[in-house]
Amino acid sequence: MKNQDISNSIDWISIFLYFILVVFGWMTIYSVTVPANQEYTFDFSLNYGRQMIFMLISIPIIFSILFIDSKIFERFSPVFYGIGIALLLGLFVFGVSKKGQTNWYQFGGFGFQPSEFVKTAVALLLSKYLSDAQVNLAKKNFQYIAFAIIGLPVILILLQPDTGSAMIFLSLIFVLFREGLPGWYLWTGAISIATFLLALIIKPIYLISFIGIFMVIHFIFNRLISRNPIVYGLIFVAISLFSFSVSYVYDKVLEPHQKDRINVLLGKDVNMKAEGYNLNQSMIAIGSGGFFGKGYLEGTQTKGGFVPEQHTDYIFTTVGEEWGFVGNVIVIGLFVSLFLRILFLAERQKTRFSRVYGYCVATYLFTHFFVNIAMLIRLFPTIGVPLPFFSYGGSSLWAFTIMLFIFIKLDANKVNEW
Repeated sequence: MKNQDISNSIDWISIFLYFILVVFGWMTIYSVTVPANQEYTFDFSLNYGRQMIFMLISIPIIFSILFIDSKIFERFSPVFYGIGIALLLGLFVFGVSKKGQTNWYQFGGFGFQPSEFVKTAVALLLSKYLSDAQVNLAKKNFQYIAFAIIGLPVILILLQPDTGSAMIFLSLIFVLFREGLPGWYLWTGAISIATFLLALIIKPIYLISFIGIFMVIHFIFNRLISRNPIVYGLIFVAISLFSFSVSYVYDKVLEPHQKDRINVLLGKDVNMKAEGYNLNQSMIAIGSGGFFGKGYLEGTQTKGGFVPEQHTDYIFTTVGEEWGFVGNVIVIGLFVSLFLRILFLAERQKTRFSRVYGYCVATYLFTHFFVNIAMLIRLFPTIGVPLPFFSYGGSSLWAFTIMLFIFIKLDANKVNEW
């Protein structure tokens, strides 16, 4: 595609939504981090000033992506993936530890988190692999390769340890499911998570009894799949053993902070001045905004610094306090509009590579968005997942920008993909 024609082909709706989210995010970061006695409009030594620098650097990144040959992303996807894995391995030698996690490189006053960029590399290589006409995810050997592409960075990130980032990669199973992965993988994962949580609330013997009754009823009335009593028996034994192992995993395997996060999620007694403090303060901040909010720069919880990490993981609490329920709905609406737009564009792609990559982008963004919001309203454990385009950080903003605009470039080139 000729560069002078690109303006007629790119999706301006996606760019508009991106621009609005980034600007609204910066306004929120400014509200959180500007000192009460600030004398100057900008101070580039503070977080809001640094975020402005990150935003300005994003501009040449965007133009670079839009004006290069889109074939580069598919052709060199193995190279991008290899570089990403090398960066993750390098953390074990050159990485800087923050809050018990060795997942950053430090260059002067700026940090670089490679796992944010590896998400795009994984999406590109996975898209290239699945675009091969011979790949059929209904067959085991193709499944194993797809799992390996996702699993290698997941293992390296878990060793940092960074559970939150690793979990984002695992969300790509929904993309695999869209491309033909058997549904029992999803059912197994969902049942395992539900069983784990229920086993922490209900005594295993009661839980197993309930599961046994349910399986007997399912066996009697099921008409959709093979009614093989041996299969039912093996499934029941597997779930029973898993249920009894939960308490051991919880007591002996999980770290104290991981237990605290699960306890907060389950509503168990927690110390609101310790492990439950962040969540409690975030809910107070959101609730205090009411319907219309207290007004921009007028949030008392925000200005009082009651919510830790409010410019990163808990930034949505400022939206709730200053803009209220109306502001929350608007921001959520902007994100949902972007997700739906990406899915719409993905479905109309001419190549499988572009379509799969579009679904990867939508999955990544939605998972970040859902987990971040769910953390604040006690629907998900606190695991440190930033809100795309909103949370403070150069790595996060640049990584999401690169991820999104690669897809916008692929979509702009679809007229040449036949």
